[in-house]
Amino acid sequence: MKAIRVHQTGDPQVMKFEEVPTPEPGPGQVLVKVHAAGVNPVETYIRSGNYGAVNLPYTPGTDAAGEVEKVGEGVTMVKRGDRVYTAGSLTGTYAEFTLCREDQLHPLPDNVTFHQGAGVYIPYATAYRALMQKACARPGENVLIHGASGGVGIAAIQIANSQGMKEAGTAGTERGLKLVQEQGANFVYNHKEEGYLQKAVEEATGGKGFDVIIEMLANVNLDRDLDALAKGGRVVVIGSRGRIEIDPRKTMGKDATILGMTVMNTPEEDAKAIHAALVAGLEEGSLNPVIGKAYPLQDAPEAHKVVMDSGSYGKIILVP
Repeated sequence: MKAIRVHQTGDPQVMKFEEVPTPEPGPGQVLVKVHAAGVNPVETYIRSGNYGAVNLPYTPGTDAAGEVEKVGEGVTMVKRGDRVYTAGSLTGTYAEFTLCREDQLHPLPDNVTFHQGAGVYIPYATAYRALMQKACARPGENVLIHGASGGVGIAAIQIANSQGMKEAGTAGTERGLKLVQEQGANFVYNHKEEGYLQKAVEEATGGKGFDVIIEMLANVNLDRDLDALAKGGRVVVIGSRGRIEIDPRKTMGKDATILGMTVMNTPEEDAKAIHAALVAGLEEGSLNPVIGKAYPLQDAPEAHKVVMDSGSYGKIILVP
């Protein structure tokens, strides 16, 4: 089979398009024919060597959608031909086939394309955990979603809408702003404009402040986020590319909470709840992944460049 292989960490060009043996499923394992694989920023950090030690060589990727090709001994939850999306992989998803544990697979409803299915795990599980499990957001609360035109941001808008919240979303391009509006955000702001955050507080919350802020770039926004919170407000940090200085007193007068998370730390029981909710939302249509760009598998280096560009628009995927 064809796969992307990384033999040394570094820039995107270290990813090589190679022929490798197709894995065979062992007990409790499933071989999935990949129709599309999702590209996430975390994979660029791992590839660059900035995310801790990694066993080389390896194939990147945790997100994919496809069909069950072969099952190992003891597998009972899926069978050959089943449509699935992956939430993790034993061998990496930037490949024509990926080997997974049975519990890393979830049903992909017939109304969801394979391309969309590749954009479910990291974006939607992250958004759901941030909103529902970390911030414990409630119907009627005001939610601000930074970077709402990207994969996680779109997921957060759709989840917030389905739960009866009132959301404001930001983006940095006209195309992105239009997408955020199309996804149902009640208010949309250009985060490149001076004073956009104060404007959002006044217009979207009547000056009260946001109950929940979903933060994609904490090293730029976190200190200002604290000014934009309501009393009892929560900031969930799901992305940061550096350090920032904040004034802790800003948290005191508002009884504010700063919550950090990565979806990889989700406990097993919480993960089961997340995927049950995501599958239900996909089936009934309230969750609808948006694909921004699809690249051939061999163009993974270009996809890694684009996923880190500003002006994100939907989910980036690779197609074997």
